[in-house]
Amino acid sequence: MSQLSKVLVTGVAGFIGNRVAHQLLDAGVEVVGVDNCNDAYDIKVKNHRLDSINDREGFAFFEADIENLYALRPIYEKQEFDAVFNLAARAGVRYSMENPHVYMTSNAQGVLNILELMREFGTKKIVQASTSSLYAGQPMPFTESVPVDRPLSPYAASKKAAEVMCYTYHHLYGIDVSILRYFTVYGPAGRPDMAPFRFIKWIHEGTPITVFGDGSQTRDFTFVDDIARGTIAAAKPTGFEIVNLGGGKKPIALLDFIKMIEDRLGKKAEIVWEELNASEMKDTAADISKAKQMFDWEPEVDLEEGLDQTVGWYLDNLDWAEKVKL
Repeated sequence: MSQLSKVLVTGVAGFIGNRVAHQLLDAGVEVVGVDNCNDAYDIKVKNHRLDSINDREGFAFFEADIENLYALRPIYEKQEFDAVFNLAARAGVRYSMENPHVYMTSNAQGVLNILELMREFGTKKIVQASTSSLYAGQPMPFTESVPVDRPLSPYAASKKAAEVMCYTYHHLYGIDVSILRYFTVYGPAGRPDMAPFRFIKWIHEGTPITVFGDGSQTRDFTFVDDIARGTIAAAKPTGFEIVNLGGGKKPIALLDFIKMIEDRLGKKAEIVWEELNASEMKDTAADISKAKQMFDWEPEVDLEEGLDQTVGWYLDNLDWAEKVKL
């Protein structure tokens, strides 16, 4: 952290990007935040996150799209960054099958735009967000050394493209790269297109929840503040490294996760069962030994505490959160 003075955080209105920006500001690092504030999910959630940070000292916000090189260039022309945290992305496996083009333009072309500006203006470090979705079909726990050349969704394919492009710019121009593969991030102000937000909202209001498969599939849930802390730790010089950030403990079955939410809300879920999609991974589990070794990082918030905070946040913000469109 001591080597960072001013950084660029893309996707700063996003779930992870917002928490990364807050933690950087807490440490006295100047943050220039970029986000296109699109309507991929209800803008109320993004506005809530931006409202939490806009007035903080050391923070400057620019509404711009990483897909637009010409919108990003003026930001670079006026600033000098020690590092870029590229957390802007189109996320979500299922929706990427409906609209694959926007995933490539954001997750691949957008990364290329940032790398080109880094090359041109001499920025030497990028922390690039990637995904555990790339590990589909590999033995668990997933380790960074296994080949990930058979992505099961356009989302995963676009993230693989980003990883490969980062390597090319490392090889050609010496840009230092930390690629982070995140595992099922959850927490307060989470994405409303993800299961934790949806399940909390639906169970609270008595709306049936949809479960794909039989509910036995497992996920390696990771609390957002832990993810943000690991993301910042990855700003150290690494050369080119791919590192998992995940819970690192025994993953939890989806039905058990739902039960934990029911217990916190004091309400039972009504479940509608749907067939598991071919793009979905049945189980995820992270080997985080590399993160421990390289970044001295491991999760600090267990699922019990993390869900307490997540459900508590929803209830505290019920006046607008219950109106979020899913």
